[in-house]
Amino acid sequence: MELQYYSDKLESLQEIFGATSVHLRPGCLIVDGRSYPVVDDVIILLDPSQYPQYLKGRFGGTSNKVTAELKGFAEDIQFHYGECWKQYARILPEHEREFREYFDIVDPEELHDLRVCDLGCGMGRWSFILQNKCKCRELILVDFSEGIFVARDLLKEYRNAFFFMGDLTRLPFRENFTDFLFCLGVLHHLPLNALDQVRRLRKYSKNLLIYLYYALDNRPFYFRALLALVTPVRLALSRIRNPVFRNLFCWFAVFFIHMPCIWLGAMARPLGLSRHVPLYEDYHWVSLEGLHHHVYDRFFTGIEQRFTRAQIMALRDTYDKVIVSENPGYWHFLCVDERSAAECSGRGV
Repeated sequence: MELQYYSDKLESLQEIFGATSVHLRPGCLIVDGRSYPVVDDVIILLDPSQYPQYLKGRFGGTSNKVTAELKGFAEDIQFHYGECWKQYARILPEHEREFREYFDIVDPEELHDLRVCDLGCGMGRWSFILQNKCKCRELILVDFSEGIFVARDLLKEYRNAFFFMGDLTRLPFRENFTDFLFCLGVLHHLPLNALDQVRRLRKYSKNLLIYLYYALDNRPFYFRALLALVTPVRLALSRIRNPVFRNLFCWFAVFFIHMPCIWLGAMARPLGLSRHVPLYEDYHWVSLEGLHHHVYDRFFTGIEQRFTRAQIMALRDTYDKVIVSENPGYWHFLCVDERSAAECSGRGV
């Protein structure tokens, strides 16, 4: 199956890798003499020491020891999101609204017939919605967790998608391999400074849409006080991997934390005060299943970086233009290197 899926994509793969030669052998892709396993149509770029449990089972087990040069890798984050996307594998009605919020500073129609990279794609929901809207020429989906296999299944009807299980901090792709790159809700979970990683991504594309958790800098002071109280709880919970506990805790938080805040915000809305109620603005329109997912995502993630709008604007030391949206989710922003505009011949955003 793997050979059949990529057999008509070798020219594009050669271009993505910037390789002299690319060809297929049973179960693997050979790029300039280097072999990358192909599993269920997913090209595996990870070092064997980074393999999640599914691949260890497929390949008979590998070392759990991550080498020194791979110290930026976080196994707990990989595990968390692998389990997350296997559990929350459905497109929900609210995902369309979330997509519109993230892409409010990008016109999806301008991505028509371009190569677009979804970096840290998870289960592939944003690529799925984007492709239905604008028909990208090619979609490059990259994730370091088992979520990439969920994405492969979700986009099984599309022949223009490429699936890579890879570490976004060490991708073997050529410079400017994609016309547009988006990375939503990913970099703040790395054990590396997320803003530094945004700067590094300039290597791969001159047009990037990024979402990083905000430092609540546009909220009242008590939002930050509540975050300070919640953070040690989150750090403790993130060490618990028991699925039954995680499920029960998520439902507890939905009904005894999120729903009361949503009800309070609804009562404050006629007075114009709902924005001052924690959680209301972000979640009052989300389904119960979506709330369960958001709790899982927030409380079982060990690494969480947050940034102010001013810190994000400092990325102008690398990009010619940084456009931060004033709308939820805070903060998502567009980075543009205008010096590449001539090279792109007007094809970019």
